[in-house]
Amino acid sequence: MANEGPKQPWEQQLRDAAAHLETDLRKVVKYLNDEVVPEVRKNGSEALRAAAVELHKLAQKMDDHARKTATPPPPPPKP
Repeated sequence: MANEGPKQPWEQQLRDAAAHLETDLRKVVKYLNDEVVPEVRKNGSEALRAAAVELHKLAQKMDDHARKTATPPPPPPKP
């Protein structure tokens, strides 16, 4: 535009920050794709099995607690 003068310092700083953020974001995505995803694929099933064991233990404790604290049902109403 013809009216557009030199960039204000804050506008240039904002553009520079956006450029740095884009570069950093690309680095993070590359790291995730190259390092994290393969590790999760390799060890993911083991982690799920371990979690399943722990969830089974928790469910057992909850069942045991429910049996210990269960109140007997009320007697049937008399006619």
